[in-house]
Amino acid sequence: MSKSINEKINEMVAITVDALEDKKAEDIKVIDISQVSVLADYFIIASGTNKSQIQALCDTVEEKLGKAGYPLKQIEGYNNANWVLLDFSDIIVHIFDRENRLFYDLERIWCDGKTVDIQHKTEPQF
Repeated sequence: MSKSINEKINEMVAITVDALEDKKAEDIKVIDISQVSVLADYFIIASGTNKSQIQALCDTVEEKLGKAGYPLKQIEGYNNANWVLLDFSDIIVHIFDRENRLFYDLERIWCDGKTVDIQHKTEPQF
């Protein structure tokens, strides 16, 4: 039996959060924007401490989602690595350095979305 769209999206979120946690991303937030935007269903926002870690976070997310059958649609900002956007259609992953995360404050901009409670190393609670 094939997975429903919601099951696939939930799996994508879980894989992404797990990949970010594995590489020690900081302050991981999942925001359900499905009711307020047509861009995607979820934004996942995380921070890295330096360019190398941010790029490693991106590489790991792309690799793990790719292996699960969810290819990367587009990536922006990888070379500078102060704000990298990974677009997987249904989810968009934003990985920031600390300074740019504070400056752009996506959590405030997307406050109409629903913040999802994530549990470390368990399934997100949707």
